[in-house]
Amino acid sequence: MSKSISILSALGCTIIWGTTFIAQDTGMEFIGPYLFNGVRFFVGFLVLLPFFLYFEKKNINKELVKNSNKFFKYSFLIGVFLFLGSALQQISLQFTDVANAAFFTIFYVPMVPIIVFFLFKEKIHWSNWPSIILCLLGGYLLTNFYDATIRKGDALVVLCAVFWALHIIYVGKVIKNFNLPILIGLIQTLVVSIFSIIGAFLFEEINIDGIFKQTYQILYAGILSGGFAFVLQIYAQKNITPTPAAIIFSLEGVIATIAAWFLLSQILNLNNIIGCIFIILGVLISQIVPELKINKVKQNQG
Repeated sequence: MSKSISILSALGCTIIWGTTFIAQDTGMEFIGPYLFNGVRFFVGFLVLLPFFLYFEKKNINKELVKNSNKFFKYSFLIGVFLFLGSALQQISLQFTDVANAAFFTIFYVPMVPIIVFFLFKEKIHWSNWPSIILCLLGGYLLTNFYDATIRKGDALVVLCAVFWALHIIYVGKVIKNFNLPILIGLIQTLVVSIFSIIGAFLFEEINIDGIFKQTYQILYAGILSGGFAFVLQIYAQKNITPTPAAIIFSLEGVIATIAAWFLLSQILNLNNIIGCIFIILGVLISQIVPELKINKVKQNQG
């Protein structure tokens, strides 16, 4: 049951991320990417704070007695990875189109098992590799990338994918040892907000009036994506290893496409539909095949 709830949490997180892509793309009309992220993640921090005080504060001493230094070090580290990933993704949208950005972001899916293997020498279940290939093919078809041209912003998106991969990996590490998903979310949103505001002061004009003009985009991206979605991600990874989690999160592209179809009246062509099917198949293979093996072992033992 706990794994089923984690999978539902991962899907909920992915739905929010997919629909938030529209808010991210339209949220920089009057303000820069650093300021957008700084305000967005601070909103997420404020939203999570009362939930932490009500649900998790009473458990903090019991959980942190295990190794508080490790907890805060890892939580700060995933905040840094999230800052770098979200900043590069937001900045890249100024130099490339959404199709390129969406396609290259999916590169975090194959990066996760490769980084896990080299950093921690962990074996990857064979079913993850066909799932990864299906997700990449699906992303290629979904974004109409074959009609796009390579731009300098694409290099930023590839680099962004590295930090998304590291974020997923280290979230998995910290939540396995500390059952404090909301506190982890609080720390990472605060870290992202602080670093983003510093970036805004260094590289952008601080336009307070522009912030209010982007209120809807900031509130949507802040409350749902910056706040609740990343907590759902953290909770999901308690019972799902990083590689299958990354494959599930790649459904973000499918959700973004469907959202654009409904909200922006963008037409889905045959290649887009096939791309959606490929990614869904990849997710199903990554979740079902390992479970079949586990069930077969249990039957043989029984």
